[in-house]
Amino acid sequence: MTSYIFSLLNLLSIIITFTSISTSTSTPNTIISIPLSPLFTKHHSSSSDPFQTLKLPASSSITRAHHLKTHKSHINSPLVKTSIHPKSYGGYSIDLKFGTPPQPFSFVLDTGSSLAWLPCSSHYLCSKCNSFPNADPTKTPKFIPKNSSSSKLIGCTNPKCAWVFGPNVQSRCQNCNPNSTNCSQICPAYTIQYGMGSTAGFLLSENLNFPGKIVADFLVGCSIVSIYQPAGIAGFGRGPESVPSQMNLTRFSYCLVSHRFDDSPASSELVLQSGSSGDGKTNGVSYTPFQKNPWNKKTYYYVTVKKIVVGEKRVRVPTRFLEIDGNGNGGSIVDSGSTFTFMERPIFDLVAQEFEKQVNYTRAREVEKQSGLSPCYYVVSGEGAASFPELTFQFRGGAKMRLPLTNYFSLVGKSDVACLTIVSDDVASPGVAGGPAVILGNYQMQNFYVEYDLENQRFGFRSQTCKTTV
Repeated sequence: MTSYIFSLLNLLSIIITFTSISTSTSTPNTIISIPLSPLFTKHHSSSSDPFQTLKLPASSSITRAHHLKTHKSHINSPLVKTSIHPKSYGGYSIDLKFGTPPQPFSFVLDTGSSLAWLPCSSHYLCSKCNSFPNADPTKTPKFIPKNSSSSKLIGCTNPKCAWVFGPNVQSRCQNCNPNSTNCSQICPAYTIQYGMGSTAGFLLSENLNFPGKIVADFLVGCSIVSIYQPAGIAGFGRGPESVPSQMNLTRFSYCLVSHRFDDSPASSELVLQSGSSGDGKTNGVSYTPFQKNPWNKKTYYYVTVKKIVVGEKRVRVPTRFLEIDGNGNGGSIVDSGSTFTFMERPIFDLVAQEFEKQVNYTRAREVEKQSGLSPCYYVVSGEGAASFPELTFQFRGGAKMRLPLTNYFSLVGKSDVACLTIVSDDVASPGVAGGPAVILGNYQMQNFYVEYDLENQRFGFRSQTCKTTV
């Protein structure tokens, strides 16, 4: 897959010329709010096969977990708000505008990666992007750099090039004199893996536009080719190239409206805030500190899950999975780009076994094979609401996330079968896959206000019904 991308990229780098683009070589408490929503315009209902509706986010959550577990790794902005929308494939999107004049695009909100990139140039190619519900690659909006007066290619000696490629990138700038500040060689092409998908392109300096505010000289990826990536990605991770880092945000927050994989037009808000607010806590929000992982996982938001409780019963998960070990493996991260929460097999088996002990319904094993989810149960219809034990995550500092039933069990289509929306893989031995042992996905955080307090290095949440707009 990677060789395919590079061959296309090398060809396109010859075809594509940025004739109108030059090369770039080099605090009040305010808030920005952005709508948060699902990704494709709905022209028809999502998949008529209820098993496929759940199987796509289940398999993509597992594949993304494999990627996250093996991943190697400043401007004052006003308070900004923008819409955030749920999408049929299980993610959430936001709308951002780049360029002069501004060109609008939808981006997947992703706290598990850092670079923001968009489909770029009239030659943009997206392979296998029609695999997603309601996605039409031929209608993908594309950013045209030559139509923007503020577009600049990032130079090889520009410090921002090292944000993506690391401090040793200078060794790849073979046409640049190390003592020269005026080198015309551009930053190398990037290739990024996202579990099932990938993307490749060049780095640009651009204007990021909000109502009444322009963030100049913003590093953004101009992707020329992608696989399984139907839209651009807005990286909200912890790297220097991320949206929060480039905007010098002190916190950002959102409330994810409930999604049923159907591209609902309902949306909520993503709020971006800069400027110090001290140690002030948001009303009703429980906090747990971010945890540092010194082993090259600086993109991720690590938190410490101390206990997992099913009903009134604590699941006896060995500490070695819930804590980061000496090699940087284990622990838990929060990832808005994953749909379903992922648990390494030893943790998942303990949780599933506890549900099996407490649930009085019959297992639906054929549905488990078809949907990729387990355990699934036949829920007797006509006898009131289904009854399942509560699922609770308890974090360091005592914060407890008690999940509503709809956040961890989902009905399969119009059937009387409900499946646990937590996934795992077939790796049963501890430490084989490495990386985080628990990845908290967006499905489990529907109708939670979620806050990333970067100033005070803590993660906050409270259960609430998200305000929606249509």
